[in-house]
Amino acid sequence: MLRAIALLGAAGRAFQVPTLGVAAPLSQRAAAATSAEMTDVALENPTCRDRDYAGNAAQYLVDLHEKKAVFDFCGGMMFQLVLTDALVDKLKGPDAPNVVIHDASMRRMSQVPGYDKSNFADDATFFHGREVRKVPNAAGGMNFVLQLSASGEDKDGWVAGERDGYDGWGHDSSRVWRDGKRLEDEGVAGFRERYGPNSFTLNHRFYLHLDNTNQLWLSAEDGCEGRLVDPGEKKKLFGIF
Repeated sequence: MLRAIALLGAAGRAFQVPTLGVAAPLSQRAAAATSAEMTDVALENPTCRDRDYAGNAAQYLVDLHEKKAVFDFCGGMMFQLVLTDALVDKLKGPDAPNVVIHDASMRRMSQVPGYDKSNFADDATFFHGREVRKVPNAAGGMNFVLQLSASGEDKDGWVAGERDGYDGWGHDSSRVWRDGKRLEDEGVAGFRERYGPNSFTLNHRFYLHLDNTNQLWLSAEDGCEGRLVDPGEKKKLFGIF
């Protein structure tokens, strides 16, 4: 991926918000809310995140996945967020990890406490993932997907070769890209059926952080990162209210 322009953030520790209760799943909130409440603030808007998901970033990730939220990488590359079934189950389970959203001072993964150059992931601070290209009908209209998977047992997650050969801190041009056939040969059954016959991938570790506008970013270890797209911002940009 192309490298995104770094944002200057205020210094601070990992993002923490007061616990205001556990957010209900998106489907339950949609059924309970009035039309005005649902259209007033988009799920992708920081106001919604802080109001409805304080202390429950795990559920927020699941709901972004269910809504097919899009992250804007490098000022125009639109990637749909997709979580594997195993990661969704883990994030929704009784022992869901305490997902960390770092503040704007953590602009690179190397700044995160506990970072080292390894394949380690814990589904809370560090995530296993893949950028997937040539995905027909991906949200965002550019055929790009960012897949996050569970670090433990996950039939759709990293294969042995991705784990053992991981070097995500290096430049993309020196790394091993895998097409769908190769992933299927290495153990990810049905990959091309889900992501398209011509899909190909590169695996990364990811983490979450905010910027100085309080918006969420999903960032890879090599410094490439994407800002969560708020549909409300697009409407304001083009004068639609």
